[in-house]
Amino acid sequence: MSELRSTKAHATATQAGPVALVYLRDKDSEGILRQCLSNLGVTAAAFSTGGIDAAISELAHRASPRLLIVDISGTEDPVARVGELARVCEPSTGVVVVGNVNDVALYRGLKGAGVVEYYFKPLVGNLVSGTCNAILSGSTEQRTPSTGKLVFVMAVHEGAGATGIATWMAWHLAEARHRRVLLLDLDLNAGDAALQLDVSPSHALCEALGQPERVDDLFIERGAIHVTPRLDLLASLEPLDESIPCREDAVSPLLANLLRRYRYVFVDLPASLAPQLADILHMPSTCILVSDASLISARDVARWREKIGANSSEHQTLHVLNKAGLYGSLPLEEFVRAVGYPPDVIIPYEREIAITAMLGAKGLAKQGALAHALAPVLKQITGETIEEPRSLIRRLLS
Repeated sequence: MSELRSTKAHATATQAGPVALVYLRDKDSEGILRQCLSNLGVTAAAFSTGGIDAAISELAHRASPRLLIVDISGTEDPVARVGELARVCEPSTGVVVVGNVNDVALYRGLKGAGVVEYYFKPLVGNLVSGTCNAILSGSTEQRTPSTGKLVFVMAVHEGAGATGIATWMAWHLAEARHRRVLLLDLDLNAGDAALQLDVSPSHALCEALGQPERVDDLFIERGAIHVTPRLDLLASLEPLDESIPCREDAVSPLLANLLRRYRYVFVDLPASLAPQLADILHMPSTCILVSDASLISARDVARWREKIGANSSEHQTLHVLNKAGLYGSLPLEEFVRAVGYPPDVIIPYEREIAITAMLGAKGLAKQGALAHALAPVLKQITGETIEEPRSLIRRLLS
């Protein structure tokens, strides 16, 4: 009984939403699972009909539970659907799948897609109970590739606009794509991510870097600034004359904790700090180098590309040329010649972007030009095609 009580306490402490969500297609399985969860002392469980399709639809707009049980009976390409479920589900969620097919190939595919266990009907109560108990108590290893994705955004030269790009991408994935996102601003003395999101920075990030042993789920929940229901921010603004150490042995465990909680973690990384975090820059991630079209930026893009190294299956570097065409910039041909290769994405200088960037959070939803330019970057990060907002003329023509 003590183990069951600890399970219930753990689930209650770590999950603000429902402890368990169950999406089934038949009453017999529902009855067995209701009894299983009742025996485990789980009272905060919600049951719905519709199987995995309903789960994908609903979890795009609500908090993920600690335990998620979905039915794939009658589903075409269930492994692909589990992949879609992973995109809307938080990485910390343990997923159990039930179905009506006893097939070893399906079992292996589902396990490879990240589910904790697959059971075919009719369900055996004590087997399902054991898996559910292990998930809720945290005693099972989450065998899922759907851990959070890490994205570094770094301006190679001051004033290139990296913070604006990082802020917009984090906001867009949270608000327009309904993903759970955290933005980490590692400029502790002069970062302005909080300013752009119209919130006040806290001291939590400074504490996390100074005392990394304190960082756990509860610390992050209390220390993160909740900008929107799906977008959190970790940012501190310390006195200008105070030197804040930012060591790899403090940043690494912080990122590990964040990636277990969030689908995407964006890191606004100052170029002056990056050399101290060389190993972290080589974590599985996407690194976005942001430059303007100045000669200095051209030089530094090439230097950072060389330092970070070639792309691999787990690490990609993208170069975003921002403010292209701004007065005083190099012509594109000369800039490409100086760098040695063309940028992956070009964001032209436009009044729309400049004006809405000054509006803080109010301007984020109006960044149509930025959404169009960054669609390829978001596709690279998410693996999804991001629908670009249509202009008034295109809407009228359609």
